[in-house]
Amino acid sequence: MSRVSLVCDSENWGGAEVYLTHLLRRAGDRGWGASLVCAEPLAGRFAPLLPPDRLAAVPLARHTCTALAVRAALAAQRPDAVLVNLVDPGSNAAAVAAALAVAPTVGVLHLPGDVGTGAERAHLAGLYRAMAAVLTPAAGARHQLVTGLGVPAHRVHVVPNGVDVPADPAGPAGRAVPRIGALGRLTAQKGFDVLLDAVRVLTGDGVPVEVVVGGEGRDGDRLRAAAAGLPVTFCGFVDDVRGFLAGLDVFCLSSRREALPLVLLEAMAEGLPCVATDVGDVAVAVGADAVVVPPEDAGALAAALAGLLADPAARADLGRRARARAVAAFDADLMARRTFAALPTPGGPASRPPARAGG
Repeated sequence: MSRVSLVCDSENWGGAEVYLTHLLRRAGDRGWGASLVCAEPLAGRFAPLLPPDRLAAVPLARHTCTALAVRAALAAQRPDAVLVNLVDPGSNAAAVAAALAVAPTVGVLHLPGDVGTGAERAHLAGLYRAMAAVLTPAAGARHQLVTGLGVPAHRVHVVPNGVDVPADPAGPAGRAVPRIGALGRLTAQKGFDVLLDAVRVLTGDGVPVEVVVGGEGRDGDRLRAAAAGLPVTFCGFVDDVRGFLAGLDVFCLSSRREALPLVLLEAMAEGLPCVATDVGDVAVAVGADAVVVPPEDAGALAAALAGLLADPAARADLGRRARARAVAAFDADLMARRTFAALPTPGGPASRPPARAGG
């Protein structure tokens, strides 16, 4: 069995980290023995998935120049290939350099972003071009990798995100006062302030609604203050995502910037009607099976939510269609199969394109 080491160089738990849990649980079925090198703040969350000798906790290297501890931990694991989780193009550069010094490396870029200028950009481009392949869940990030960093197009692959598709989807909760839910880091990227503005419109129009927001983040205090007087509850970090989604009638993604967020796919897999902003590959991925509105447009978001809140039959129909799309296109087994197919194997080619959907 070939060995792969995954690298998680981040301090907050979110979709990019959940992505790694899907790979860790499925590695053996794809012919890989998996280990993890993880920044200390998150090591405890991954511990249940791995034997202790296959999990190395190291200091966070994100936004630093070197990652000597990451390199040493990877060398000790003796991988045939390394997969580095990339939160954005530049912040995990030190971890990429450490991985490249140990074994052929594949990066997974979850979001496009700033690539710097001058020498900084040239250094980053060199790291990315040295990787055996770079995977990304969205076409926008692929475009930046090819045109902005000069990664050869044949080594950049779009692999849509996937989630565990439950056999028993919860569907809309059917509450007398419909409940909208949102889940994510409490940061500007997620657009929860826009959601609050939309809720203010709904309540001003007399629309009965409850809203629950799950997650933690640096903007938490500001958002709670902005929600004063609104029917909005902030419930903190959510360990049980399925339990959170089971209490909802509508799921809302109000983000300003995303690739293809896992939480939206999880909501669809539960059979929830979803309203989402047109960011990243969301509109292409969901098609007509979710309501898509422009980002940062509280009026459009309020109108889309109001339409679903007023029509239980429409909620149920949209939820059924969302579930069907998730089953067909967003199963984590498919994502894992395509991801592991892109890893270089001992004696094999440096990079193989992932299997097509259904392949």
